Amino acid sequence: MRLLHTSDWHLGRSFHGVGLLGAQAAVLDHLVGVVRSEAVDAVLVSGDVYDRALPSPDTVALLSETLERLVDTGTAVVVSSGNHDSATRLGFASGLLERAGVHVRTAVHDVGRPVLLGDAAVYPLPYLEPALVADPLGATGRTHADVLRAAMDRVRADAAGRGVARTVVMAHAFVGGGFPSESERDIAVGGVALAPPEIFDGVDYAALGHLHGRQRVADRVRYSGSPVAMSFGEWQHRKGALVVDLAGAEPAVTEVDAPVERPLAVLRGDLEDLLADPRHTEAEGAWCQVTLTDPVRPLGAMERVRRRFPHTLELRFDPQGAAVALRSYAPVTERADVDVCCDFLGHVRGGRAASEQERALLQEAVEAARVGRAVAEDEGVARAASRSSGAA
Repeated sequence: MRLLHTSDWHLGRSFHGVGLLGAQAAVLDHLVGVVRSEAVDAVLVSGDVYDRALPSPDTVALLSETLERLVDTGTAVVVSSGNHDSATRLGFASGLLERAGVHVRTAVHDVGRPVLLGDAAVYPLPYLEPALVADPLGATGRTHADVLRAAMDRVRADAAGRGVARTVVMAHAFVGGGFPSESERDIAVGGVALAPPEIFDGVDYAALGHLHGRQRVADRVRYSGSPVAMSFGEWQHRKGALVVDLAGAEPAVTEVDAPVERPLAVLRGDLEDLLADPRHTEAEGAWCQVTLTDPVRPLGAMERVRRRFPHTLELRFDPQGAAVALRSYAPVTERADVDVCCDFLGHVRGGRAASEQERALLQEAVEAARVGRAVAEDEGVARAASRSSGAA
């Protein structure tokens, strides 16, 4: 039995305002090719198929086309819902799809009902929100660990009754030992989302989703990671899927890298150094996050950065090496308004004083505000006088 473990497609996601649907389509096209070349028996998609509960029409069309192509390869497809998915929408027509070999499990009442593939039983667990499923599952508490334990009790009971040779579990959860990225949506606070990997003891393989970095958290418990990077925190990730062969005593896992439409680069340094350093040549074609460390924020920084790195999406400032004199803005009554404005401008941009041109613009603004206040006061006086004469 050969499986392809993937998850967190997040179809419809954008990256700093750039749509990812084209890159996602290329990745899914590659996935179909891997299924053919590796003679995969079943594709396991462990949650977060969509990026939002109400996906756009072109996103739904991409999923529909991908499922059709996968079925045409002769493989089975098993899909479970994640915390980004609408369980109801993703689960629409699941009974009909199952007849075509696409098994979509999104409901708590399906927990413990396997997809039987040869000598293996695959148990898809949808994302389990404790507040909603603790009682239906008969969980002893209301944490993610509690509801996963209750779900696994159902899985083990069903597997024991069937006497299956291989047991595979799909789950969408934050399992201890995994390393999160900044692009994942928090599913809880205070640590209650964390579930220990021991919950999956006894299964032949646990195909996890939710964390976007491909990683192994226990002997038979792995995250496939997302196939496309979704934050600059993932710039060093190798994206793709996992091919899992269950023929031996231990699962044999092979990492399959996905095509990268445009790589990510994270750059840091003084502006002039970044623009001149030949070590950053490869970053010229990448989506870039740039942090400038100049003591004083450079003028026209983004424009200058993009001359060399045209695909810069995020520009940060972290001034280094210059002490900025702090001025109190409380005692301002003895100073001219334009001087206060110029001081504030210099303060917020790291100590660089206002130029003569900037001072002139600020003076115009201050004067326009003064005139506007005077006109408003005159109009107020006129209205008050009019009301007074009318009353008389």
